[in-house]
Amino acid sequence: MRWLHTFLFSLTLISSPAMGAYAQETAIADAHAREGDDLRVWLVTAGPGDAVWERYGHNAIRVENTRTGRDISYNWGIFDFAQIDFIPRFLQGRMLYRMEVFPTAAMVDGYARANREVVLQELDLTPAQKIELRELADANARPGNRDYLYQYFTDNCSTRVRDLLDEVLDGMLRSAFKQVETGRTYRDNTRRLTQVDPLIYTGMDFLLGTPTDAAITVWEEMFLPLALRDELRGISIADGAGRSRPLVIAEETVEANRAEEPNAAPRWLVIYLIVGLILGGTLSAVGADRERTATLLRGGVVAIAVAWVMLGGVLGLILVLLLFTDHAFASWNENLFLFNPILLALGVVLPFASARPACLPYARGLSLTIAGVGVLGLLWQIVPASQHQNAMFFAVALPAHVGLAWGLHVSGRLEAGTASGQRGSC
Repeated sequence: MRWLHTFLFSLTLISSPAMGAYAQETAIADAHAREGDDLRVWLVTAGPGDAVWERYGHNAIRVENTRTGRDISYNWGIFDFAQIDFIPRFLQGRMLYRMEVFPTAAMVDGYARANREVVLQELDLTPAQKIELRELADANARPGNRDYLYQYFTDNCSTRVRDLLDEVLDGMLRSAFKQVETGRTYRDNTRRLTQVDPLIYTGMDFLLGTPTDAAITVWEEMFLPLALRDELRGISIADGAGRSRPLVIAEETVEANRAEEPNAAPRWLVIYLIVGLILGGTLSAVGADRERTATLLRGGVVAIAVAWVMLGGVLGLILVLLLFTDHAFASWNENLFLFNPILLALGVVLPFASARPACLPYARGLSLTIAGVGVLGLLWQIVPASQHQNAMFFAVALPAHVGLAWGLHVSGRLEAGTASGQRGSC
C-alpha cells in the first residue's frame, strides 16, 4: 500500500497551493464584508445660500466608519478664485472644479453657520456597495483625478454625486428616472432659483441660449442638489432576492431660518413690456423739433439713446464672443436679433447726428436696420420657428428700437424741411 500513501501525499502537495490561495481569498472576502458592515453612507444636501453660486444648493457624500470613528464627506463643489487662469477659464467655459474631502462635522457646521439647511439621508446600501462607493470616491480624490471641467447643467457637484450613486447601484437611478419627463426646462429652473435677485435673474436669462429651452427628464433635473435629494426619498431598490427596499432609511435635518425655494418661475413679462414701452417713448423724443424743445431736455434724450445703444452693442458683442467658447448652453442665442454689434456703430454716429444734420441719414439707416432685425426676430418667434423663451427681452428691446428709429425718422423729416439744401458733411 506504499504506493497509495505516496500518491495521496503527492496529491496533497499539488493541491495545497490552490487550497491555500482559496483560503486566503475567502479570508480577504470575509474581512472586506466585515469592513463594509462597519460603514454607513449618507447623501448630504445643503440648501441655497446667499452667493450667486450657492443659489442651487449643494450635495456631498458622507462615509462613516463606525469601528474607527472616521467620518468624512466627499465634496465635488470646490473652486478657487485664486487658481491660475481662473478668469480666462471662466470666460472660455472651461472652469476647473475639484473634489475635496472634509471632516463631516466641520462641513455641516460651516453650512449651518451660513444659515443653510442641511439634510442628511442615510442610504441602505449593501456592505459591498458601501466599499465600492468609498473606493471610487477615494480614487476620485487623488491629486491627478480630483479636478474636472465644470458644466453648470451637466457636470457639477450634484451630477457627480448622482453618477457615483448610480454606478454603485448598477444603473438603477438612470433606469428609474431617465425617461420620466418633468415638464420643465433648464431655463425654468434657472429662473425659479434666481428670482430673488432680479439683476442676476435677467443677466443669466439673457446669456442662456436655445439649448436650455428643451424639456428635461428627472434624471437631467438632478443637476439640482435638492431635486436629487427629493427623488431619492421616494425610490426603492431591488436586492439579490428580488425584494425591494427604500434607498433612504433615515433622514436628519439641520434647520435654517431661510425661506423655502420658489416652486415656479416668476411671470414678469408685463413688467418688462411696461419698461420697454417707457423706454421706447422716451427714445422717440430724439425726433422732437429743435426750435420747440429745450436744448437740455433734448440733450438728455440723446444721452439716454446713446447709453441704450452702446449697452445693447456691448451685450451683443458678448453674445457673439460666447459662440467661440465652450459655454454650450449659451449657443444659438436669439437675443442677437435684439442686441448685436450694429448698435455699437449707431452709438458712435448718434452724437454726431444730434449736432450735424448731415449725419442723420446714417443714424436713421442704422436704427431702421436694428429695428428691422428685431421685427424679423419677433416673426421668427411667432411662426414659431424657435423654442427660445426670450419674450421678455423682445418686450423690453423691440419697443425701444422702434421708438428710436421713429424718432430719428421724424427728426430727419424736420431737418429736411429746414435745412434749405445746406447739409454739409458728416
